[in-house]
Amino acid sequence: FEMSDQGLREVLNPSEALLSGRPPDAHGSCVAATMEGTRPILAEIQALVTKSAYGSARRTASGVDYNRAVLIMAILEKRAGFMLGVFDAYINVVGGLILDEPAVDLAVLLAIASSYLEKPIGRQVAAFGEVGLSGEIRAVSGGMQRLGELKRLGFVKCVVPKAMESALGNVSGIELAYVSDIGQAIKACISS
Repeated sequence: FEMSDQGLREVLNPSEALLSGRPPDAHGSCVAATMEGTRPILAEIQALVTKSAYGSARRTASGVDYNRAVLIMAILEKRAGFMLGVFDAYINVVGGLILDEPAVDLAVLLAIASSYLEKPIGRQVAAFGEVGLSGEIRAVSGGMQRLGELKRLGFVKCVVPKAMESALGNVSGIELAYVSDIGQAIKACISS
């Protein structure tokens, strides 16, 4: 719902509203397929990774749990060799949403990696999956609902946990990149 001059009105397509205005080929942006209750919602996660001007790097997260964001950066450092310790990192969920499910981990990680590498993720690519401390990508619930929303909005590719392959199989109209760790996830959607 949104407040208008006439009172509350229903937003018929919240995913489309949240994704409008996305710049083409911008690095540091990844679409997360998340769930609000039983409803799938697509949200853009942005990351800005930039060389720190101070002695210690600054971390800011808006819309995702700060501690979870710092944890994901530590995983990128340890498991993928990203030297984030000398970079400031700013993470934002567009539209003011607060995403608190572990399924957005992978999209946060990919947005950070995209900004760090200065390489865009395709505009019609999304991701969902939990990231474990060993860099593994773990299964989440609601896979078919998430993919249905992605297809409905014209997405052509989604990076998903390999552990969900038997449950999801092949879905017509959308390419599924099954990944088991963060290295595979980064290779699947960030061109080298």
